[in-house]
Amino acid sequence: MAPRTSLRNALSLLLLITAVGVAGYMAICGMGFVDAFYMTAITISTVGYREVAPLTPAGQLFTVALIFSGLGVVLYGASLVAGDVIEGRLQRVFGRRRVERQIDQLSDHYIVCGFGRMGRVVCKELAAKPVPFVVVDKAPETLRDLEQERYLYVDGDATEDEVLVHAGIERAGGLVSALSRDEDNVYVVLSARQLKPDLLIVARAEDERSERKLLHAGATRVVSPYVIGGSRMAGALLRPAVLDVIDLATHHRSLELQIEEIAVSGAAFASGITVRESGLREQLGLIVIAIKKGSGEMVFNPAAEVRIEAGDRLVLMGQQASLHALERRLSQTAPA
Repeated sequence: MAPRTSLRNALSLLLLITAVGVAGYMAICGMGFVDAFYMTAITISTVGYREVAPLTPAGQLFTVALIFSGLGVVLYGASLVAGDVIEGRLQRVFGRRRVERQIDQLSDHYIVCGFGRMGRVVCKELAAKPVPFVVVDKAPETLRDLEQERYLYVDGDATEDEVLVHAGIERAGGLVSALSRDEDNVYVVLSARQLKPDLLIVARAEDERSERKLLHAGATRVVSPYVIGGSRMAGALLRPAVLDVIDLATHHRSLELQIEEIAVSGAAFASGITVRESGLREQLGLIVIAIKKGSGEMVFNPAAEVRIEAGDRLVLMGQQASLHALERRLSQTAPA
């Protein structure tokens, strides 16, 4: 039985015993309603005040029965309340420790600083991928939302180094700073770049003038929601078909078409085969939009003779099943 149901039942029993006590004293001892209610209250609570009138033997036996039954119900209700409080506290304590152990076991995960409007969208996309991530925030109402979403989170100020360390920044693969104030994002970027120099850092810029400061602070990419929103609105007017394709290909729920970036880290392409030999187009039906070479060079619409090597990153467009098939192929080791 649920604790709330049990507590309701205990309160109902207490009200029933109170009503029985009042009726009993009125019928057995001939008391008025107020005196009967008073006697019932002091009897159930066992406070030990003097009776309002001498009790007959029947009244005494009735009082003894009322004491045992009322006290039992009161103790039962008190135990439910205490158990609910203790159980809730223990669940929070052990639940938090479990979350901290999960965070300590993460590696190559992402850290999202700020669970505001932009941070929520980022977390939704990461969870849909899915990839591991940790949210850093300190607002009590936001922490309750994180618990409901069952996201891993750290309660603290993202501008403080120890909080980022607690989120596992030394093992992280990337960080998103999506705080509402540009100054706070600058502090986060500075701290993150100092703690892990090779970390991928994406920062939000509320003001376009802050973009340069964030880049100087160490951000890899700076995103301005207003610039992106304005560009998309202009695109909806000038290039609606292009925008439809982009929306379809970048939505995480799309089964028809997706654009994906896949790292060539396995042994499948270690020998440096060409685009034609890889079978990306002929076998998997994927469109090779670009190849970002390990040196940083970007090769757009690569020819069939361009070689794919370990360390490259492929930007592909195709069906989700084909992209997953390629990921499985790249995760395999080359035969001996």
